[in-house]
Amino acid sequence: MIDKLFDLTRSHGPLQPGRGMVTGVIALSLAILCVLGVLAFHFPQYLTTPELRRSYDVNLMRQLLFWSLVLAGALSLVNLVFRRAPWLAGTAFALVLLSALLGGHQVEVDPNFPDHTPYIGLDWFILDLLGSALIFIFIEKLFALRKDQPVFRPEWQTDFQHFIVNHMVIGFMLLATNLLVHKLFGWAADDGIRGWFGALPFWAGLPLIVLVADLVQYWTHRAYHEVPVLWRLHAVHHSAKHMDWMAGSRQHLIEILITRTLVLAPIFLLGFSKEVIDAYIIIVGFQAVFNHANVSVRLGPLRYLIVTPNFHHWHHSQDQEALDRNYAAHYAFLDHLFGTAVKSEKAWPEQYGVLGDYVPDGFWKQMKFPFTWKG
Repeated sequence: MIDKLFDLTRSHGPLQPGRGMVTGVIALSLAILCVLGVLAFHFPQYLTTPELRRSYDVNLMRQLLFWSLVLAGALSLVNLVFRRAPWLAGTAFALVLLSALLGGHQVEVDPNFPDHTPYIGLDWFILDLLGSALIFIFIEKLFALRKDQPVFRPEWQTDFQHFIVNHMVIGFMLLATNLLVHKLFGWAADDGIRGWFGALPFWAGLPLIVLVADLVQYWTHRAYHEVPVLWRLHAVHHSAKHMDWMAGSRQHLIEILITRTLVLAPIFLLGFSKEVIDAYIIIVGFQAVFNHANVSVRLGPLRYLIVTPNFHHWHHSQDQEALDRNYAAHYAFLDHLFGTAVKSEKAWPEQYGVLGDYVPDGFWKQMKFPFTWKG
């Protein structure tokens, strides 16, 4: 059984319907998330993100956990009864039982647990993985660009490892980013300017904060391509040979830290309101996933105004006319304004990845790559 599970995680390609593989993978995935969710209820001070646990409804989280257990248990039980991939169904059902034995959705949480402990963002990982998978896999199947690309395409394991690590270390990244922003740029804050930007109505503040952030993002992104030492970091992101909802997670941790610090600095200095910043974070989170997704979306003339999957897919292309182009993350008109927009008669690029394919596959190899590459 263990060998088959390892073989499954190391493989790629479409899951054959009718053999319990699709429902088995869904059940196993939900069961694993349920075990992690129960652990988060047991140890909230170490496994949950303070910013999240102050805002979400605990009862809603309990209901989500309960129905996930029910669905995972039902799918795995049906597969066991009909002897479809019993090794997969059995593992999923065992994890459901483990979750129940650990207390399931009824785990009591002491409200007086310490609030300033070191933590990993297990709750953020669970919610984002569950939400992203449900939303974007559905969208990719409904509006697929490359219809023959399976959910478990080649190198999905590497991108999933990036996804896990990037979410688990969110506490460290937030702490380090806030520290760097305040240390490096705190001296430049002006209360008058901050007051003016903070008083902006939501309808004016939101497009403005996106513009400010994207101007910084554009020039930072362009520097990653034009400065050799920075390209060593950014090449990791470009090494993905397939575009889908997980491809955007492939980033070097140092690049994440640098980019977030530089983008958050002007937002902090200008003093946008909390409502505007919260809405901006939602936009960033959605576009970061959606613009890498395997979806055939161009939006007609709007594609010259905002960044779409079509626009960003070109940025990841090996096609000669697309190299070092389309840097913007939100407003496509910035690339047209600065003369870096892709101009091609083709609707979509042909091939993705780094030209020359010299970045190794595997999370840890990619973390070491900028420091070991001899190119």
